[in-house]
Amino acid sequence: MSKNEILRKKLEGNSIIKVGGAFDAMSAKLVEKSGFDAVWAGSFAISAVHALPDASILTMTEFFDAASSMAATCEIPIIADCDTGYGGPNNVRHMIRKYENAGISSVCIEDKTFPKQNSLLEDGKNDLLSEKEFVAKILAAKESRNDKNLIIMARVEALISGAGMNEALKRATAYENAGADAILIHSKQKTPDEIFEFTDSWKGSVPIVVVPTTYDSVKISELESHKIKMVIYANQTLRVAHIAMTRLLDDMINADSISDIKDKMSTMQDIFELQEMYDIKNKEKKLDEELRKLGHIN
Repeated sequence: MSKNEILRKKLEGNSIIKVGGAFDAMSAKLVEKSGFDAVWAGSFAISAVHALPDASILTMTEFFDAASSMAATCEIPIIADCDTGYGGPNNVRHMIRKYENAGISSVCIEDKTFPKQNSLLEDGKNDLLSEKEFVAKILAAKESRNDKNLIIMARVEALISGAGMNEALKRATAYENAGADAILIHSKQKTPDEIFEFTDSWKGSVPIVVVPTTYDSVKISELESHKIKMVIYANQTLRVAHIAMTRLLDDMINADSISDIKDKMSTMQDIFELQEMYDIKNKEKKLDEELRKLGHIN
């Protein structure tokens, strides 16, 4: 079963799907090793590792390189955060072909105007694209995919922009009718109340996806009881990496010996295991055995 088929089957199943955010191949591999169902290749985190704002500064090329390296590394599906789709319908068509060929299992596009800014930024730019223009992007994405199991996820930003619940529900319905396979409803409130109001009012049939960054006290059981199918922990890995490195570097600059702080670091062996260095060494030994059998090694 392909990774696309695996993700599709999980979306059609009964259990909530847990997705861990990553910003490069290493963090994606750690998400996989921890048992998550899929990896979120998030634009906020990928922008941050370039030390740039999440404001449409990076191009599709940089985001694609990051997501494709995750897909090449992981056995679980990759969900790519593709911001506004990198342009109009023609750009979306190109994006779909690129990402699908790289083994990405889902692309998520949002209904804000370009250039976008991070939705959780205070006083950020959250202007909405017209419903018609975004529907055109969904139609282009659906038309361009070769594998019907590639998940097209439409991200509704009406609650973020202040357009209101009725607008959010209207847009979500329009996006489902256009062929979106899942709806990501986004909120920056500190409680899940408006998310639950949305899901309780939702009459559609496609799965609902949430990103509880600001309403982080919500429980999985609560999400399940409100018909939410997927939860994305989009940026926690980046944030913990940032604080861990900052603290380590602060300690290191003042340390008399780095042996004083080695208990705060992974071992070299931990990293070798992640890199599959031991697997390489075992394969080298097997190759030498085959060469010896064939008389090329004494």
